Amino acid sequence: MATLKLKKGPLGSKSAARPRDAGRAPVRGIAAPRKQRTLAEAQAERAQRADSADRGARPARPQRADRPARPARPEQPAPVQRPARAERPSPDLSSPRPPRPRGAAAQARPAPGTPPTYPPRRARSVAPDAAARVTRPLRPTSPASAEGERLSKRMTAMGLSSRREADDWIAAGWVRVDGKLAVLGQRIGPDARIDIDPRARNEQAQRVTVLLNKPVGYVSGQAEDGHDPAITLVTAANRWEEDRGLPFQPGHLWHLAPAGRLDIDSTGLLVMTQDGRVAKALVGENSHIEKEYLVRVQRTRPGPLSEAEFALLQHGLSLDDLALRPAKVSWANEDQLRFVLREGKKRQIRRMCEMVGLEVVGLKRVRIGSVVLGKLPAGQWRYLRSDESF
Repeated sequence: MATLKLKKGPLGSKSAARPRDAGRAPVRGIAAPRKQRTLAEAQAERAQRADSADRGARPARPQRADRPARPARPEQPAPVQRPARAERPSPDLSSPRPPRPRGAAAQARPAPGTPPTYPPRRARSVAPDAAARVTRPLRPTSPASAEGERLSKRMTAMGLSSRREADDWIAAGWVRVDGKLAVLGQRIGPDARIDIDPRARNEQAQRVTVLLNKPVGYVSGQAEDGHDPAITLVTAANRWEEDRGLPFQPGHLWHLAPAGRLDIDSTGLLVMTQDGRVAKALVGENSHIEKEYLVRVQRTRPGPLSEAEFALLQHGLSLDDLALRPAKVSWANEDQLRFVLREGKKRQIRRMCEMVGLEVVGLKRVRIGSVVLGKLPAGQWRYLRSDESF
């Protein structure tokens, strides 16, 4: 292995000084070179130390010629002597305990077990300009009255709007009661006069309702178990070519919700709307709009369907401990029934058929109110026309 040796030049030696450093003051933090002593000075210092050691005294350190003498410290003043603290006399435990105070002093002390009393809190001072700095509340409240009916509920019962629409209109200042601006949560009497601003009517008229022929494999509402919701079919490409209504806009999909349900194995007419009035009319508690279904069934019990079992389909069955409303049931052909219902419980027709020994192998909704499915192809949709109503 080859090794390299570095030679120190004259500038690298300790004894040599760089020409450029000549005459320059030493750098701060680096001590100046110490002056070498002569042999005579070293011998004299060693003799002085030996002499001092024989006498038991510490030899004085010689003062270096290149270091100035250290100034003497000033004398410190003598500490101030504080007087001794007088000792406190120990209590005399042999003397009897003084009697308890009586009269006013005894009344000032609370009785044992009673909660302490505190002086009344001092009232806060209000700035003179506090009234001028009070802002209007973000959400006005109704007058303090427990009489009458809520304004939004009355508007919904009159068919003017849904509850959400009523609250939005009231917050926007589009509703007046007896000529006065309405507030949220207001209650009104039976003879109150309600006026709606035309702007609310225009906003409501721009909301759309869509009719979709839902195929098998799609759910009505939110996606579940890997199945897509029916609203994913509402696109410009899936619009029925014979629909000549409004031009499609992406804004028509905002707040578009199904009004009613069809299970994943059912097909037919599904209504999706932005209008709260339509949703309330179709799925509200007091809804009486008819819904017509074509149901293909097969017998699971021996023998044909009896007249008693057929009568139970029309009236007499209960689901979830609740009696069902009367239904119109008839034979469309030898293996297909026609149901006309005024309610829509979850999987109602399938559960009704199971109770009488029938299995549903196909279910299709063909009508809601006066709106029919017609020739609308499966998987396509169209707008509800202005001349149609449920």
